[in-house]
Amino acid sequence: MDRAEIFDLLIEIKENYPNFDVSEENVDRHMKYLHDFSFEAAHQNLQEHVRTGKWPPNIAEIRGNLGDQEARQRELAETRAYLDQRKANRAKATLPPPGWKEGLLAKLRNN
Repeated sequence: MDRAEIFDLLIEIKENYPNFDVSEENVDRHMKYLHDFSFEAAHQNLQEHVRTGKWPPNIAEIRGNLGDQEARQRELAETRAYLDQRKANRAKATLPPPGWKEGLLAKLRNN
């Protein structure tokens, strides 16, 4: 995130939380901890916070628990891969030959 995006984010925080500090020092502090984070993700996290939070968000809330988000994305990708593999397997599946089930049951009954 660049400095202009930090300003945009802090302006939106100020609009929703009038007592929020938008001093140059606070801008610098946010820049220090948010420079490596995407504006889109931060903005989305801010919007969710505004909907649910009584107090202004701190930097951790703006980042939105990045580790949890990455884990969730990884789990979604793994689930998608699993479902795609099941779909491919289902497409290749064939029915057993006629009489297979009856033959198997007959063998089980004799033993």
